[in-house]
Amino acid sequence: MNRPPSAQAADDPHPDRSLDPWGTPRPQPSVGSLTAHRPRTTASPDGPGLEPDLDAGLDGYGTEPAAGRGDGYERGQAAGEYGGEGAGAGEDTAELPQGRFLDRERSWLAFNERVLELAEDPATPLLERANYLAIFAGNLDEFFMVRVAGLKRRIATGVATRSASGLQPREVLELIWTRSRELMARHAACYQQDVAPELAERGIHLIRWAELSEKEQGRLFTLFRQQIFPVLTPLAVDPAHPFPYISGLSLNLAVVVRNPVSGHQHFARVKVPPLLSRFLEASPQRYVPLEDVIAAHLEELFPGMEVLAHHMFRVTRNEDLEVEEDDAENLLQALEKELMRRRFGPPVRLEVEETIDPYVLDLLVRELKITDAEVYPLPGPLDLTALFRIAALDRPELKFPKFVAGTHRDLAEVESASAPDIFAALRERDVLLHHPYDSFSTSVQAFLEQAAADPDVLAIKQTLYRTSGDSPIVDALIDAAESGKQVLVLVEIKARFDEQANIKWARKLEEAGCHVVYGLVGLKTHCKLSLVVRQEGETLRRYSHVGTGNYHPKTARLYEDLGLLTADPQVGADLSDLFNRLSGYSRRETYRRLLVAPRSLRDGLVARITKETAHHRAGRPAYVRIKVNSMVDETVIDALYRASMAGVPVDVWVRGICALRPGVAGLSENIRVRSVLGRFLEHSRVFAFGNGGEPEVWLGSADMMHRNLDRRIEALVRVTDPGHRASLGRLLELGMSDTTESWHLGGDGGWTRRATDADGQPLRNVQEMLIDARRRRRGSAT
Repeated sequence: MNRPPSAQAADDPHPDRSLDPWGTPRPQPSVGSLTAHRPRTTASPDGPGLEPDLDAGLDGYGTEPAAGRGDGYERGQAAGEYGGEGAGAGEDTAELPQGRFLDRERSWLAFNERVLELAEDPATPLLERANYLAIFAGNLDEFFMVRVAGLKRRIATGVATRSASGLQPREVLELIWTRSRELMARHAACYQQDVAPELAERGIHLIRWAELSEKEQGRLFTLFRQQIFPVLTPLAVDPAHPFPYISGLSLNLAVVVRNPVSGHQHFARVKVPPLLSRFLEASPQRYVPLEDVIAAHLEELFPGMEVLAHHMFRVTRNEDLEVEEDDAENLLQALEKELMRRRFGPPVRLEVEETIDPYVLDLLVRELKITDAEVYPLPGPLDLTALFRIAALDRPELKFPKFVAGTHRDLAEVESASAPDIFAALRERDVLLHHPYDSFSTSVQAFLEQAAADPDVLAIKQTLYRTSGDSPIVDALIDAAESGKQVLVLVEIKARFDEQANIKWARKLEEAGCHVVYGLVGLKTHCKLSLVVRQEGETLRRYSHVGTGNYHPKTARLYEDLGLLTADPQVGADLSDLFNRLSGYSRRETYRRLLVAPRSLRDGLVARITKETAHHRAGRPAYVRIKVNSMVDETVIDALYRASMAGVPVDVWVRGICALRPGVAGLSENIRVRSVLGRFLEHSRVFAFGNGGEPEVWLGSADMMHRNLDRRIEALVRVTDPGHRASLGRLLELGMSDTTESWHLGGDGGWTRRATDADGQPLRNVQEMLIDARRRRRGSAT
């Protein structure tokens, strides 16, 4: 694969090695970014997440300046390597302007602002507004733990240079501090002034200790004595007791007490127990924060002392992982040790109540070794991720209307109540799944469960990036192994913030007799693949699933994802080759219906984008339509700019980060960028090309980010069924339509929400339209 040296270095934590992760020679690299980060959903067990795509590798930092990454590379290679049919070297190799990339950190903050706008919207059901407030808070926690922490670390070590947007790392950090402060103030105001009062009007009271009745206070005192006091540990700070370690994201009380005998004042810290419910129900539908109950009874913790003051504070720490895989004899053990070290990362943010005493704040800043710019005074209560519990209350009239996914019509059993024969259905046709509108449990999960129970199935091969703690997918794989089938499971134990759970399930699978492998050194395995090999008469038939989402039954009800179930021999052969590469020493680099990162995916997409220019110049139908979570990769963005400059219409539907500037005269006036956020997490990735009138469509696991294209195993599958291609085309058109509710990105990096038309009438909601379509289809089938 042809990549600029700076990008080559970005996927390698050991730049002095002469071979890349595939074992092929590499050029001498420049300093690159570190290991990458995954998207994580911060959500309640039953609530949707709107997660960012974070990247601890700090894509865009530690590289050459923007012109170095893009311009020289494209000038020398765009026409030759990616020119495609009829590409004109004169225009395709023209220099692109400086400043053409938006800053990715600013773009991420804009994404979280869109989440906040959903919470601020009075039209959003009230408990869903509370849920969005919690999502915003959780997203920002992760942003600081990963992106801000990584940026600070690279500034401190002196290896970070300008980002692709042209900003120096310090400028980016100051931008983050300023913008995040504004957003956190809006977030607190939304809770204090809008959501909490409106919840009270609907009978759900989120109150403070002073607002409780005497009877409620007495009830909570009994609860404190019986269930809270025994688990509290006050820690004094004096010459004999050093300042205690404050764990990341823990909620704490800074307490000032006075010895009535000596008159000396002392500082102590009390940690709010994280395993106890954050909101305590004082009486039906009246909730008070746990820290208020603790604060009201501090005399019980410091008998004989005078409690002068107490203030809440919360620390966010660097929680990135660094595991040198080549130096670890056992990756599993190395990762477990690093998870223990994660708790002690340096602080990157201090949240305090705005009423905090200056003396106490000065002590915290000094002891935590944090700067004034990293202190965020806020009105209490701190840590509104606790609103997940409130959002989960059983008040359906304050939530989105309930939706239960049905079985895909091509898999539905209409003649009896028995489960459908999925293998028989796939021998008839491919099945394109769209979750959560199509049930995961009666499609992908049933596919694997049927494979595990079928005596004619000889082998199952599966990737697992994330899955739930009580996963029926894991259970099915264990059942298959215990029945004598060959089961290969590729577990990505480095999936961020799910490492501990993945270690647990990896060991459980190994104990059951599954062959468990952890992928290739230096590369995360992020592709979503399942392969079943079945004996049918004298032949073996392979059944495959390629998806955009994790094999996680719970999030499949909340994430919008696509998947292809097929018995196509080419896809089966491709998956066999890819699994062999992941588990053994195969060096296959070309596939029949797959594009695979890090070798062929970026190249393949750029070649197809460039080919659209040739079609457009020849007067044939040409367009590029992309749906992804993030659009950051400079090479792909430059290819889209060149297509736009040639007159090719380009649509980009992105959930989170977008470094592309649309609508810039002479550069991107033919590019539109939209974002859709709602009750489901838009998570699918689709790539569609006009291809001269013969549309070409791909779906899979890859976002357009350096980590996905350079440092992960990703796979896209080409969709061949004309009906499926048309269906995906309609989906993309719907998301980009001006009559659809969405956010529009401007060339200055600002996002504008379009929720109503010129007459003030609500625009169509994509997700509600798809829900209604499934309901109508189900009704017509009965």
